[in-house]
Amino acid sequence: MDRGTWLRRVRRGTLVLLAGALMVGAAACGGAGGGGSSDSGGDKIVIGVQGPFTGDYAAEGKGFRQAIDLLKEQVNAQGGVLGKQIEVVYEDDKGQPNESTLAAQKLVSQKVVAVIGSYNSTATEAAQQVYADAGILHITPSSTATHLTEKGLKNFFRMAFLDSAQGQFAASLLVDKLGAKKVALVHDSSTYAEGLAKWTRQFLEQKGAQVVFYDAINPQESDYSALLANLKSTNPDAIYFTGYFSQAGLLVKQARDMGITVPIAAGNASNNDEVIKTAGAAAEGFITTTEPAPADLPYDEARKFVEDYKAKYNEDPVSIWTAMAADSFRVIIEAIEKTQSTDPAKLADYLRNDLQDFPGITGPITFDDKGDREGTVYAAYQVKNGKFTLLVPPQQ
Repeated sequence: MDRGTWLRRVRRGTLVLLAGALMVGAAACGGAGGGGSSDSGGDKIVIGVQGPFTGDYAAEGKGFRQAIDLLKEQVNAQGGVLGKQIEVVYEDDKGQPNESTLAAQKLVSQKVVAVIGSYNSTATEAAQQVYADAGILHITPSSTATHLTEKGLKNFFRMAFLDSAQGQFAASLLVDKLGAKKVALVHDSSTYAEGLAKWTRQFLEQKGAQVVFYDAINPQESDYSALLANLKSTNPDAIYFTGYFSQAGLLVKQARDMGITVPIAAGNASNNDEVIKTAGAAAEGFITTTEPAPADLPYDEARKFVEDYKAKYNEDPVSIWTAMAADSFRVIIEAIEKTQSTDPAKLADYLRNDLQDFPGITGPITFDDKGDREGTVYAAYQVKNGKFTLLVPPQQ
């Protein structure tokens, strides 16, 4: 055993002992937050999902729902877990922070043992403290803002990878693959988009590239001509947009209509066919940096998931976040089975300290002490003949 592995195990063992002591103390005091001994009661185990089932990001919410419904049916058909059937309750947060808080409160009131969600970082952050106060296990499939796991919340986990890692990959794509020396960065002022833009700028500058434009669109508007005129005047070699797919298509179409011909790339929130539908022919050549699409994941679990998903819904998974939502559900079921418990504190402790290289749809899953998933893997896709096509194969 090397020294790094030994230290890691010692650290995790210490955390287990500390967690055990804290749980004993909480029991002696009657618990805190009302979530420490939740077990759903009756013959069902209730898992909550919050996401944007309506609004700008509804396509991704659809993926969440379809993936989790599929897996729930499969688990229940095999007898459920701990002799109980899984029930999933959904709450729509529309991707908005105020709606997110309300959705979280509703799920807490329904005695869920764990929650999957939300999609975007702004909505996820708004719900974090609600679930922390209630002591409920909380896993986001897709919120990548780095600071979400820097708050010391022991109930919070992230299935997606960090903005910092994507920013580094994006900078390499723009400079090394596309040959850009001058880059325009556009975000939308959201937690995710601004965070990714800042990380990308940092890594671009480290590689010697110049960020000649850095500004935000207003996602509530649909005319970006003023911003694009200013951007065009800086004469960039490439554009990188860090916002969401619902605006990316408009941005690309309007840029091409204004005669901007340089490569346009975007982050993983724009890896969605809605961009192509919105931009039409202008989407040709558009690039996204993202976790690999479900169909490009080299794992048996991924192949089975895609096959089952297509058989049930007659379509491909919506995006990588559909698979990440599925993996979030799968690790919750794994924790319940391994701990033989629905106590959210025990589930969180298991995920943080005992889950090792779980065979996920999106690859091996291990969480670090912050609740972040260890490792990274990114790829780049380019629209060719109206479809996202692999441009840069998955790289760790």
